[in-house]
Amino acid sequence: MRLLPFMLGAIASLTAACTSTRVFPIPAGIDTVLVVENPKVIVPDFVAFLCAAFARHGIAARVVAERPADGDLPHVTYTAIRSWDLGTYLTDADVVVHRGADVLGSANYHLIGKGGLSLMKWQSVSTKLTPMMDELLAAYPSVENPAP
Repeated sequence: MRLLPFMLGAIASLTAACTSTRVFPIPAGIDTVLVVENPKVIVPDFVAFLCAAFARHGIAARVVAERPADGDLPHVTYTAIRSWDLGTYLTDADVVVHRGADVLGSANYHLIGKGGLSLMKWQSVSTKLTPMMDELLAAYPSVENPAP
């Protein structure tokens, strides 16, 4: 009987997916960003998700092949890493908003222990990253849920 609580705790810790996010929100006053393509990222629909997340907060996003030469245009760089366990799933993502050489804000997502035995590790990119992007864009009310 003493072993039961220990076993239940061990099972719970093995099946729980813990995530770590670190977000430094961008300041208000941006209406357009350029999303700089990263050809090394092979996570399906990642760029589409980023553009939709910015649009949901009233910021137009346009995808470009390289960083803009004009330092006044805010641009977004990103990385996304997948792992494999009976299928691929997102384990890490970084989104950084720049203006010239300055970093305006950033967000980082990390799936601790690559998700362990949790079935939640296979959730969609949108499900995993929407809360992080909402925090990054906290200064911009959501178009879907406008502030009162």
